[in-house]
Amino acid sequence: MKRIGIIQTTALFLLLGTGFPVDARQEKQQEKAKPANPEKQAKQERQQQDKPAKPENQQQAKGQQDQERQQRDNSAKQQGQDNSGKQKEQARAQQDQQRQQRDQSAKQQGQDNSGKQKEQARAQQDQQRQQRDNAAKQEQQQAKTHQQEQRQQQDKSNKREQQIAKGQQDQQRQQQQRGQDHSSQRQEQARAQHDQQGQQRQQENNRSVQQPGRAQTRQQQVAWQDNRARSWKSEHRTWQQRGGYNGYRVPDDRFRSYYGQDHGFRIYSLPVEFIGGRQRFQYGGYWFGLVDPWPEYWSDDWYDSDDVYVDYYADGYYLYNRRYPGDRISISFYLN
Repeated sequence: MKRIGIIQTTALFLLLGTGFPVDARQEKQQEKAKPANPEKQAKQERQQQDKPAKPENQQQAKGQQDQERQQRDNSAKQQGQDNSGKQKEQARAQQDQQRQQRDQSAKQQGQDNSGKQKEQARAQQDQQRQQRDNAAKQEQQQAKTHQQEQRQQQDKSNKREQQIAKGQQDQQRQQQQRGQDHSSQRQEQARAQHDQQGQQRQQENNRSVQQPGRAQTRQQQVAWQDNRARSWKSEHRTWQQRGGYNGYRVPDDRFRSYYGQDHGFRIYSLPVEFIGGRQRFQYGGYWFGLVDPWPEYWSDDWYDSDDVYVDYYADGYYLYNRRYPGDRISISFYLN
């Protein structure tokens, strides 16, 4: 607005400055048109009128006066027309200048308003963009915080479960350890007692084996034949088929010392008992008995002529015959 006021003031001064010289020129021309001394000229004209004049002179003077009057009228008229035209041109020029100033002012004001509107729109767009960016950042931060909280909760839950599981495992391990310790103690006691009883029984059986009677020998042969299978494949059952081994288990160290493929023997040299029609043999400090019948295609005296051994396979104890390595007879161990 200050700029517009300055422009209008400057234009007004320019118009006033242009008008003053024109008015001055007009006044000078009017002064030139006027007689140098109006009173003197009028006096001369009266004197001439008072003098008697000749008819020719009078006519000439009158024509000259008329001519002068006409010239003055024309001059005045022309001067008036010139002055009026100049004034109109000056007014038109002033109006054009004012109109141009208004147009320029309006144009400049419109440009200023348009620039301000563009700046305001740009500022509003920047503000909206910044708000969207802030909202997106806030959402990302919230999502990240939520994920971290979930991860922390999950880690705590996993740690708690691991601690509980570890505590249960430690408790089970301690219980198993105590059970193994007690079991080892009981097994050691039972082994010592069994060894002592076994030695006594071995001595008694050795005496009976060294001097067998004919009746006893005949009885053993009949018992062996009674345990012969008619169809071993259909009559034989593994410990898994029987529901698993539930008899006495020989300690590992003692089992490795007397049993396995490297420890073969023949049954005829061992103490033998027949209980309920089933045979029992004493070997390695333990008694073991046949649970299955022996295959019908084995030789009649395999228990006297074939080398056998005892081994653990998958789910229980079995008796193997080296002459028939593909067969295994289910057996069970006894302390007494």
